[in-house]
Amino acid sequence: MLYASDLARMGSEFNAIVEKDIDDLPDLVARLLADSVERRLRRNLTRGYHQREMVLTRVRGRISVLETEARQLLSRGQVFCRFEELTGDTPRNRLVRAALDLMVRFVQNDDLRQRCRALTSRLANVGVGEERPSRAELARDQVGRNESPDRFMVALARLAFDLALPTEDSGPTALVQPDREETWVRRLFEKAVLGFARVELEPQGWSVRGSVPLNWQVSSQSEGLAEFLPGMVTDIVLDPPNGGRRIVIDTKFTSIITRGRFDNAKFKSMYLYQMYAYLRSQEGCETLWQNASGLFLHPAINQRVRESVVIQNHLIAFETVDLSGPVVSVRNDLRKTLLGQHQAKLGSQ
Repeated sequence: MLYASDLARMGSEFNAIVEKDIDDLPDLVARLLADSVERRLRRNLTRGYHQREMVLTRVRGRISVLETEARQLLSRGQVFCRFEELTGDTPRNRLVRAALDLMVRFVQNDDLRQRCRALTSRLANVGVGEERPSRAELARDQVGRNESPDRFMVALARLAFDLALPTEDSGPTALVQPDREETWVRRLFEKAVLGFARVELEPQGWSVRGSVPLNWQVSSQSEGLAEFLPGMVTDIVLDPPNGGRRIVIDTKFTSIITRGRFDNAKFKSMYLYQMYAYLRSQEGCETLWQNASGLFLHPAINQRVRESVVIQNHLIAFETVDLSGPVVSVRNDLRKTLLGQHQAKLGSQ
């Protein structure tokens, strides 16, 4: 969840997180969130403008002539005004307060719980509301280039809400559609691998991209084909420094093998067809696609699969990462998998 969150883009701060305290994630996130909020309060919270309208005895902003006349306010020496007011009650600050309220129910440490409560009260005292903002409000409240401390604080607040994991036990958070859990965890695994690649490989000069659309090399088409032709979107594309081999990664949150009619283990054919289409359809678009390799990455428990094949000059690998091991082991396993795909020779099987 740390790698899947925006914390993976925070450099040294994130590197300090993953090296320690990883097994006590709720308390860890709560402590980091509390530290971040305290720093922002010492330097004053970022404020924003809020649209307001009210009846006043003096002009402020713009006068609404229609409302003023309809209420006959001029006879009482009043006008109806619409104006913008500078306030700390912004969507990002409300998100942080809501996250602190949530963490009070999750953390185990009593002192940390009291600290979160105290910070919630301080935010309330400076005018930050308790209602969690909607996604639309957060989308409008974009963190600016010069507001990096807010970026870290907001990323921690978002992660606090992601800590509501689906379980069979009762808890403070209800999931109304159980069939969404598989989609949620599959997307989480994809974002975690993408975040890991950004933390581990971008500092070494790699290009790391997620959700990359690919186009078919169409030479001619019928009039209505564009409406029905399926698109292609890869999960992750890695380009090593100095023009090395491009790696196309497709993450799957399913078993890496399936059982055939005669109970024989096979890789899933539809996955192989999918990767074959990704690689072969892009040949000729740019040089990096000529010998690009594909990697299917599956999670596993106490299982290790590492197989590869070269098909028409494209290396295609099927690999698992064992999530049951300690954190250091999982990170080393992922690092070896990504770098190994880049270093593998096309002649190897």
